[in-house]
Amino acid sequence: MANIALDTFKPVEARLPPRHQIGALAWLQENLFYSKASAVLTVVVSLALVYVFVNVFEWGILNAVWRADNTACRALEHSGACWGVINEKYRLILFGRYPFEQQWRPLAGTLLLLALIGYSAWPGSWRRRLGADWVCALAVFFILMRGGPFGLTYVETARWGGLPLTLLLSLVGIVAAFPLAILLALGRRSDLPGIRSICIVFIELVRGVPLISVLFMASFMFPLFMPAGVTIDVMLRVVVGITLFTAAYLAEVIRGGLQAVPKGQIEAAATLGLNYWQTQFKIVLPQALRMVVPAIVSTFIGTFKDTSLVTAVSLYELTGALQLALGDADWRVFYLEGYFFIAAIYFACCFSMSRYSRWVEARLYTGTKRN
Repeated sequence: MANIALDTFKPVEARLPPRHQIGALAWLQENLFYSKASAVLTVVVSLALVYVFVNVFEWGILNAVWRADNTACRALEHSGACWGVINEKYRLILFGRYPFEQQWRPLAGTLLLLALIGYSAWPGSWRRRLGADWVCALAVFFILMRGGPFGLTYVETARWGGLPLTLLLSLVGIVAAFPLAILLALGRRSDLPGIRSICIVFIELVRGVPLISVLFMASFMFPLFMPAGVTIDVMLRVVVGITLFTAAYLAEVIRGGLQAVPKGQIEAAATLGLNYWQTQFKIVLPQALRMVVPAIVSTFIGTFKDTSLVTAVSLYELTGALQLALGDADWRVFYLEGYFFIAAIYFACCFSMSRYSRWVEARLYTGTKRN
């Protein structure tokens, strides 16, 4: 039988190796031209994108007016962009109603905050002293903006605006909300009914209303409940409102991470003799926060963009400062260019946060991700 099997065996003829498995052509064939319908759709969308790009390039670059010449801008009759409105109004857009001759102070404060953010993003700065660095930097920022010490002219918070105010509201709101959100998330999962009920009521109440209503209550209704003669700065009230609102949303994100930690981790900590707080801060929270990094950063991005709502309570951050700049009748017609300008600022900040979160996520999962 063995001889018969050997006599009937015929080897398979050699075949050519597969082609275009890697490279640009293989990617295009696999993702954009894998069928006739896909190829047609790819061609149609590509032509549409080229048409849009050509028109936008012609409007925004070739036919644009870059100098602050209102007559030349109006002569375009919207056939080209008038970036001269940015050249003319950029200081009002970036710094709001802050006194013109003192605008070096918000510029220095903005650069200080950006440097602090960049320093905090560096892994070498992740130490206990980082919190003290934040406190010192924010104190210097407030001194620069408010004035008083070192002979600086006093500027009331009602005149703060533009990019410094946007950064201040978002940074303070995020930094203050994060520890509060952790406590709320732990409290909602607590075995003590009183603490659990308080946390549930707070989270659901705040999450059940829009941020604009929280800002209105903090700005207009809260002073009505204060004793006569007692006033709290509107800036502080708005910061507290943003902090509480952000904390409620972050608490639910963190609670999702806490629920994803296996129960065996807690039981193992108990066998080692760790108490509740040691278990949470050394075992549970590091794992929970690592799993919800994308959701946390999404909440941060939402908070950064939601600061534009403070215009409704007469605080002119970046979007509100643009509205002030467009109050000039000579330049009001070129509002589109102004919104493109602040949209570019928002996009740069949000995209940077998104990419940084991807990097942090990859760094935290270095020891556990599968190859």
